[in-house]
Amino acid sequence: MKKAVIRTEKGFLSPSPLSQAVRAGGLIFISGQVPVDSKTRQVVSEEFAVQTRFVLESLKGIMDAAGGSLSQIVKTTVFLTDMSRFEEMNQIYREYFPEEPPARTCIGVKELPRKSQVEMEAIALE
Repeated sequence: MKKAVIRTEKGFLSPSPLSQAVRAGGLIFISGQVPVDSKTRQVVSEEFAVQTRFVLESLKGIMDAAGGSLSQIVKTTVFLTDMSRFEEMNQIYREYFPEEPPARTCIGVKELPRKSQVEMEAIALE
């Protein structure tokens, strides 16, 4: 089985030792996406809704670069620093996954890289 790294400017390009996404065994594994501008290395906004949309757009951009779409995502994990924002995140998430959303886990965490409020990772079918 071969693996192929997916890299695009349509998602956060981390300086950390990780691949943005990896294609292997008929699946695409997308590393956690945070609302950070790859060029400035700054969080795009302090507004939770802006951060959430940015992260979902990053997932979309990575899937585009892989030749796919969000509809191929079968599992996401969402990390929130404030679980009271869960319903707000859900409203925005529904915009990106209006029908047959992927399986999902949402985890409350103490903090995220660069003081982000939200991070998402995903697994998709090729």
